[in-house]
Amino acid sequence: MSRPRPGRGRAIAAAAGAAIAVAVLGGLASPIGPWYYALKKPFFQPPDWTFGPAWTVIFTLTAIAGVRTWEARPPLRRWAVILALFTANGLLNILWSLLFFTLHRPDWALGEVGGLWLSVLGLIVVIWPYSPRAGWLLVPYLIWVAFAAILNLAVVQLNVSMG
Repeated sequence: MSRPRPGRGRAIAAAAGAAIAVAVLGGLASPIGPWYYALKKPFFQPPDWTFGPAWTVIFTLTAIAGVRTWEARPPLRRWAVILALFTANGLLNILWSLLFFTLHRPDWALGEVGGLWLSVLGLIVVIWPYSPRAGWLLVPYLIWVAFAAILNLAVVQLNVSMG
């Protein structure tokens, strides 16, 4: 059994803090109110209560993937790229919520969700050589964003007169 890498506690705190920050900022950018309830939604949309637990699991897995990748000790240059990808992903996640819920522009959010999906895929590809396990931890996120994109497309199609 190998000894834990020095500073592991800080890595865990940083990953958890980043995940919580994205969750809180995304949540604040996602007011559910009359506009949202007036939207026509597809028959396959899960109940509203499922989104909180789903995102909690995804953010937890993402934080664990970040720590596992850090523990795999990628070269500093590569770690800088990985950190930039995690940051971009968090910002894209928040931006989607802002576009969809705050600005009431599901059509713009639909254009943005492709970038969010690609940011998750990019993370998987870049961290895989250092920690395949960390890459696997991001697969549910990739699937969820793909499903969210399908939901987003359906909302846009069902509400063509918006915007």
